[in-house]
Amino acid sequence: MLECIKGRKSSREKILDAAAELVREIGSGRLTLDAVAERAGLSKGGLLYNFKTKDALLQAMIQRMIDEVQAEKEAYRATEAPGPNFEARLCVMACLSMRKGKMREVANGMLAASAENPNLLEPVRQVLGTVLTDIKQKSEDPEAALLAWLAVEGLNSMAMHNISPFSDEDCGMIADAAKRLLEKGIAS
Repeated sequence: MLECIKGRKSSREKILDAAAELVREIGSGRLTLDAVAERAGLSKGGLLYNFKTKDALLQAMIQRMIDEVQAEKEAYRATEAPGPNFEARLCVMACLSMRKGKMREVANGMLAASAENPNLLEPVRQVLGTVLTDIKQKSEDPEAALLAWLAVEGLNSMAMHNISPFSDEDCGMIADAAKRLLEKGIAS
């Protein structure tokens, strides 16, 4: 996170935090730059210095989400034991982390924002394409790795669309099965 020398958040980070709070509370469709500026404790001019448009702000929020997932993946890389399907295991664990807390709520808001402007999701499309290539090329068992990743992404997608029929217990069972699939492969 960008911080000032004195340890305070930069204006940009304050704005992104305020926008995330508002998206969670009122959704991206009702998000205004005036409301974000007020929540961040800045003038509208201060907000516009950092983000010229609402789309620019939403794009920065999406990029921050991408960066947070990547940081989560790299944190797992530092602690996870090497073994089969290592990159896929890191992706699955980072995806499972997305299901929790404020990241899920912000992701829901960003999904709604993309309905207004589908181009906002282009960075997400690029990241997913890179993940797909990595899983195919770096997995010892690409079929198992792709199935595990797809299962967890499917759970996340249903949760983001608020259509998931799965209980927390079901989701835990599916996550455990995906992890086993990555460790042991597909039984022939």
